[in-house]
Amino acid sequence: MQAGPAVPVPTWLRRATQQPQTLEDTAILAGAAIGALDSIVRRQERWAGVWRQRLALAAAAMTARQTGRVEHEAALRDAVLFARPGDILSGSTTLGPAGLLLVAWRRLAGRPAADLLTKKALAAVLEEFGYAHDEEVVSSLVDELRQLGASAGTVQTLTGAVAAAVRHGFGSGVGAWLADALLAQRLGWEHAVPLLGAEQVFGTGAARPRRAASGIAASELDSGRAKGLLAAQARAALRAIDLSVELERRADRLLVIAPKLRAKGANAIVEQLLSDDALVASRGDKKAAISDRGLRRLFDRLVDLGAVRELSGRMTFRIYGL
Repeated sequence: MQAGPAVPVPTWLRRATQQPQTLEDTAILAGAAIGALDSIVRRQERWAGVWRQRLALAAAAMTARQTGRVEHEAALRDAVLFARPGDILSGSTTLGPAGLLLVAWRRLAGRPAADLLTKKALAAVLEEFGYAHDEEVVSSLVDELRQLGASAGTVQTLTGAVAAAVRHGFGSGVGAWLADALLAQRLGWEHAVPLLGAEQVFGTGAARPRRAASGIAASELDSGRAKGLLAAQARAALRAIDLSVELERRADRLLVIAPKLRAKGANAIVEQLLSDDALVASRGDKKAAISDRGLRRLFDRLVDLGAVRELSGRMTFRIYGL
C-alpha cells in the first residue's frame, strides 16, 4: 500500500542529531527520527523487503567488526548467497561466525516482529551470535523483555534492552538486536527494521563477554550511555530513511520497466529483487521457472535498462540487486 513519496527529513532534525545536548533533548530527537521512520514503515512499500535486508547487511558487517572479524559487507553477502539452503541455519558450520551474524540480522528483518522474542527465536539468535545454548538464560531473558515491552516507555525500552543483554552476559550486538525487535513490537510494525546494529554504540568488545563483566552497568545505563544510545538510534533512523529514498527511486525504475519484460518468469524475479538484498545470476530459479542462461540474459537486460545493478564487480559468480 503506497501513500505517496517519502517526506524529506527536516534540516533541523538532521543538524540537531549531529550534536545533541542533554539527555532529554536527545530523547526528543530520537523520538522525532523514529516518528519520521514510522511513516515510511507504515506505507508497506513493495520494496520494503530489500530495504530491511540491506539494513541487515550493514548491521551484520558492523557487528562482525565489533567482534574482531574482518568480513565486510560483500564477503558476508557472498557467504549467504552462495550457501546451500540447509547451511543457512543457526547450527551451520559452513557459513562461519560472521556469516551467522548476517543470518541473525536477516532473521530480524524478515520474520514477523511478533515472533522475534519467543524462546525458540531467541535461542536461535543467540546461537547465531556465537553463544552456547542455555535454556535458563533464554527463559529469563524472554521474561525480562516481555515485562520491559509491556511496562516501559520508549526510552526505557531502548536502554533496558541493551542493559538486559549485558545483564545476561551478551555483547552490544545482541542488545542492539533486542532493542530493534522491541521497538517494532512497541510500534506495531509488521517487521522490525535493523537500526542500531550498524551504529558503534559502545565501542568494540569480545564476542563472548564474561557475565557481569562490562563497562555498562548491569542494572541500568547511566545517563551518558543512555544519551549515546538514543543519539545512535536517531542517526540510524535517519540513515534508514535516506536508504529508503534511494531504494524507492531504484524500485520505481524497475517497476516502470517490468511490464516491458517478456522473459518467462520475469515477474517473479522482479518481486524477488524488491524483497531481498541481492540475487545470484548463476542459478536458475525454480519458482520463476527460468534457466541459468535465461536468468543471466534477464539480468543483463535489466542492467542495460538501468533497473538493477551488478553488485560484485566480478566477471563470474555475479550478483544483482537494486
